[in-house]
Amino acid sequence: MSVAGVTPRILRPEHPAPRPIAGLVDAFELQVDADLDGVEVTGITIDSSDVQPGDIFAALPGAHRHGAEFAAAALERGAVAVVTDPTGAAMLETDVPVIVVDDPRAALGEIAAWVYRTDEQPPKLFGITGTNGKTSTAFMLEGLLADLGFVTGLSTTAERHVGDLVVTSKLTTPEASELHALLARMREAGVRAAVLEVSAQALERHRIDGVVFDVVAFTNLSHDHLDDYGSMDAYFDVKLDLFTPDRAERGVVCVDTDWGVKVAERSRIPVTTVTSDPDRSADWHVDIWEETAVSTSFTLTGIDGGAIEVQIPFIGRHMAVDAAIAILMLVEDGFEIEGVAEVIDRGMRATLPGRIERVSGDEGPSVFVDYGHSPDAFAQTLQALRRVTEGRLVMLFGADGDRDTTKRAEMGRIAAELADAVVVTDFNPRTEDAASIRAQVLEGARAAAGDKPVIESSPEEDAIRAALALVGPGDTVLWAGPGDADYRDVAGRREPFVARDEARLALHEAGWH
Repeated sequence: MSVAGVTPRILRPEHPAPRPIAGLVDAFELQVDADLDGVEVTGITIDSSDVQPGDIFAALPGAHRHGAEFAAAALERGAVAVVTDPTGAAMLETDVPVIVVDDPRAALGEIAAWVYRTDEQPPKLFGITGTNGKTSTAFMLEGLLADLGFVTGLSTTAERHVGDLVVTSKLTTPEASELHALLARMREAGVRAAVLEVSAQALERHRIDGVVFDVVAFTNLSHDHLDDYGSMDAYFDVKLDLFTPDRAERGVVCVDTDWGVKVAERSRIPVTTVTSDPDRSADWHVDIWEETAVSTSFTLTGIDGGAIEVQIPFIGRHMAVDAAIAILMLVEDGFEIEGVAEVIDRGMRATLPGRIERVSGDEGPSVFVDYGHSPDAFAQTLQALRRVTEGRLVMLFGADGDRDTTKRAEMGRIAAELADAVVVTDFNPRTEDAASIRAQVLEGARAAAGDKPVIESSPEEDAIRAALALVGPGDTVLWAGPGDADYRDVAGRREPFVARDEARLALHEAGWH
């Protein structure tokens, strides 16, 4: 069953088992000044609009408002208890049990794990972190697990999977209450292996608390999210937390960058390393020997001399590295690499929605949409497309509003240096002025472009047509940023917009089929 393109409600178990709230209080030695007799809980949520009868409502302090302000609505919907901090408790007037903890966000994961019993017979759990490549690695790993005979689960920036159920995602990593509900739903559906993207925000904001991964992986670290962390060192320190015994058993680390080397050196769990750089030392090496417009082929060689040849149906050296990471996560979990190789030989069954996704037909220029929205992601994708493009390479993109402003000029510079022409447009301006965002990107692009065309075009519908006006057969257009998103955020409001659909319409109008 698929519900693609729809923002889902929280995925919960369909048949939750009630638990007496008195057991929760005893398990965590909590103090509650209320009668707990007969009070049973079946779920927990931080969103008052998602409350179902039998839920605990977690009233968390927010940046602008306290969750306790919404407790009345949660109770009207059937919440039977509230978890909050002392400030929130002082705001409540209710007869239901109120559990007061100093930091309810930090406690949320462990409480949710108890409510949903997610420590009972959990599936194999694989977690992936890094600036770029998380989603690609996750989808390829899930595909391999499915080919190995597992009923799989997936949680990524793009989609959530529970067996055959597919829904679109709201966050890269769900809030802790939603994550444990999702894991319980997976267990109910017979999922035996699940793959989760783990963002820096998820680690910092306790979204994966109460979860211990069998294997985790680090892809890379590059300029992004400095509005949250201030420096690359602070950003790195948050990521490193995944490589601790409280979080995971074993790890796979790509050491193509110095940040990866630092992860391997400072990891507190056993890790295996992989690189595509022949000059770097690692346990495994990726040697790419063929790149085409539809596939990438490479050899994965271990220091013990073992090697397998792999072909993936995706473009780019970075995709080969992501595939290698996925393979090695299986090896670290105990799978024989020869068995994994046999599965790969039959053809990798992975799809990557919105990741260097070709949306054009057999005639005319090649047009790709991609999710990448950082300077490093731009560089990797443009270099990959350059190697398989006969003619001109045109890049179309914008920069997020209300997000890291320090990367905007750099995004423009990278695009202008590596593409033959640049079209700067809007990309989720949110509450910022779109023209001001474009100006920052254009400054970087024009400083690096020389005599290359740099065009400003808004809205996105006009921009894709401006890009297509620059190309013909043998040329390539890369539309970076939107990926497979089904909305755009303008003036703080989400409105329907699908880049791949708009690109196909523009191609049709231009006479390309």
